[in-house]
Amino acid sequence: MKKMSLFFLVAMIGIAFMSVGAGNAQADPVKLTYSCFFPPTHIQSKLTDAWCKEVEKRTGGQVQISYYPGQTLTKAAQCYDGVVEGLSDIGFSILQYTPGRFPLMDVINLPVGVPSGEVATAIINEVNDKFQPKELSDTKVMYLHSHGPGFIHTKDKPILKMEDLKGIKIRSHGPTAEMIKCLGGTPVALPMPELYQSLQKGVVQGGVFPLESNKGWRLAEVTHYVSACFSTGYGLGFFVVMNKDKWEKLPADVKKTIEAINQEWIIKHGQAWDESDFKGVQFLLEKGNTLNGIDPKEAERRQKAVQPVIASYEKNVTAKGLPGKEVLDFVNQRLNDVAQGKFTSKYIAGGK
Repeated sequence: MKKMSLFFLVAMIGIAFMSVGAGNAQADPVKLTYSCFFPPTHIQSKLTDAWCKEVEKRTGGQVQISYYPGQTLTKAAQCYDGVVEGLSDIGFSILQYTPGRFPLMDVINLPVGVPSGEVATAIINEVNDKFQPKELSDTKVMYLHSHGPGFIHTKDKPILKMEDLKGIKIRSHGPTAEMIKCLGGTPVALPMPELYQSLQKGVVQGGVFPLESNKGWRLAEVTHYVSACFSTGYGLGFFVVMNKDKWEKLPADVKKTIEAINQEWIIKHGQAWDESDFKGVQFLLEKGNTLNGIDPKEAERRQKAVQPVIASYEKNVTAKGLPGKEVLDFVNQRLNDVAQGKFTSKYIAGGK
């Protein structure tokens, strides 16, 4: 009897150690890398770092993320492909940096009169939900967001009317480059991290960007005038995507937790864009710069002048077999909802 009891005791201890060993194996954290082009001091980079920490916290350490800001892992224009190819597990960059890659989602970049980052962020996520573009299907989309209205900023000359843009080189990409052409300027493609020095050296005489960049990228130090034309205000689509294979390997409960965090962070990004626009205005005024409003007739001129950009989007997207008109109609309806004071969305605070 004693021998039998001893046998069972040893067996139970062995099983216990095996169980602990198995539990430890299962508890090994999933380690991921995250690439972003924003410098670590930028509010959007700080939000990204906070997202990484929140994922680790709310998954109980099951997921741990090493964050690489400032293009230290992949360059801004290579970020999406870097995620697809596994150079990073998660990536955050700009849709427009890879022209032609995201034809449908380019709609947010059009000069349609985007009023705020909060609204633009809600709309780009709604477009993704409603139309589910295949162009993003080779990754797992965490979420999308957009800055507030982008304006023309110049170094030495105020742009009060379209004619003032003649001979002026303006940093711009994709639809915004086409907008600059339509308004009479000369577009020059440059990634945002290169714009400050390019303005210093005279490679370009201005750029199109949101008000937040005056402080976020300190561009108010190298520009002096803002042409705040809301009728042609454009957003800029940002993606946060994850390698599909890495996503699929995550446990179901972890996926659910991350998706809940994503929903919260969409709202945080939209709010942050608008808050930083306000800080950008404060900063540029402190630098002695001038923020010029645009005469209503001039604003109407500009709105008419950029219509070929919007028409080109519809034509090119439709030619690819994509619902270009339907997407434009949807975005215009949502902007009309804003104008009528009846805009609500699950992607804004308190929305449904």
